[in-house]
Amino acid sequence: MLLNFRVSNHRSIREEQELQLHPAYDADRPPGTYWQAVPVAGLFGANAAGKSNLLGALEYMARMVVNSHRDAEPDGGVTRSPFRLDTAALEEPSWYVVDLLLDGVRYTYGFSVDDERVLDEWLYSYPHGKKRKIFERPDGDVQPGDSQAKRELELVENITEPNVLFLTMAARSRQMDFRPVYDWFLTDLRFGRHGPGRPIGPEVGRMLEAPERHPELMALLRAADLGIEECGTERVLVDEDALRQRYGRRVPLRLLARLEEEGPQEHVRPWLGHRGRTGVVRMDLHEQSAGTRALLEQAPRFMSVLRRGGTLVVDEIDSSLHPLLTAQLIELFQDPATNPHGAQLVFTTHDASLLGRMGGEDILKRDQVWFLEKNRHGETELFALSEFKPRIGENHERRYLGGSYGGVPFIDDSFARALAGRGEQDGEDTEAERT
Repeated sequence: MLLNFRVSNHRSIREEQELQLHPAYDADRPPGTYWQAVPVAGLFGANAAGKSNLLGALEYMARMVVNSHRDAEPDGGVTRSPFRLDTAALEEPSWYVVDLLLDGVRYTYGFSVDDERVLDEWLYSYPHGKKRKIFERPDGDVQPGDSQAKRELELVENITEPNVLFLTMAARSRQMDFRPVYDWFLTDLRFGRHGPGRPIGPEVGRMLEAPERHPELMALLRAADLGIEECGTERVLVDEDALRQRYGRRVPLRLLARLEEEGPQEHVRPWLGHRGRTGVVRMDLHEQSAGTRALLEQAPRFMSVLRRGGTLVVDEIDSSLHPLLTAQLIELFQDPATNPHGAQLVFTTHDASLLGRMGGEDILKRDQVWFLEKNRHGETELFALSEFKPRIGENHERRYLGGSYGGVPFIDDSFARALAGRGEQDGEDTEAERT
């Protein structure tokens, strides 16, 4: 469970920004839960405010933890994205810190990097509420904690390049105190990606192939009111006629070349059954609407994290989804019946209706809402709704759109004036040409 994330000097984030997920209001806790972090965090803000950059910073941290030993060439430096609107920031380190709760034990892990190497790195645990050092790495010099096997960690240090994280190498060397944090980044932290034109992942096909093993998928599709009654798969022979039927005259040349080389192939084709006048009609996944495809793409990730626990991070959760459907997905994380392991959902959105209510309850609680905006220097600033001391029952959506919280774009009529001026200029040119 993610308790806290801090970052500095990453893309539009210049000064330290902190996403604090500790509950702020006991009255807003989901009934029957004792989670030490909120199950949902929604990030709101104008375009280019830095919402994606904040999530991207967490993803960068995860990528460094899991892949720094593979991505970094010896003496190849560190790939990073410091703040570029201040030349001083280019010479300053970027740093990233998480506080985690794993199997009842709190951990704090962080590191700082510049363009050349890892400058600092540390890992602490709090097994009985008291700080225990697992290791520190100030200026590249690894200092194990008292409980660590120093000789073994010296061997790990000897094979750790200056631009590689020590946590990565120690965890892969089966140092047990390092595994919980490493494994959280590896398996429990997930990033949802979607967008127009993105292919639906193979996990959807596997779920449709055995719908009896995944009844929650069909329940979700029916609840979404998409007109879908059935789902399944069938084996089809993919030959030139099948390709022409799907692509018309624009069959990709690579598919024709593969067909000529390998001959017709039998494929498993997932389908969804839609209600029609004459009954249920089976349709391919590529024939589905953008909203259906978006739901299908996200559904396996949502279901997996709810089933196993962990933290799911989604940029623009409302993309191609109706607000009511997005609200229903959020509600799955709020309810301990559908979220028995305290899974978390962290997302960005432009959909202000998620600040409203559904069924008489706030979709997002007062300590689950964050706003981002840029200051006059182009630096992203992050702040919580709870800082405004909102009252229970307050209309957050209306106050947000009215600018009471910030995090909304300042829009004047200059764009309209510019278009109007251009139109007048075009008219004058046209008149001059006629004469």
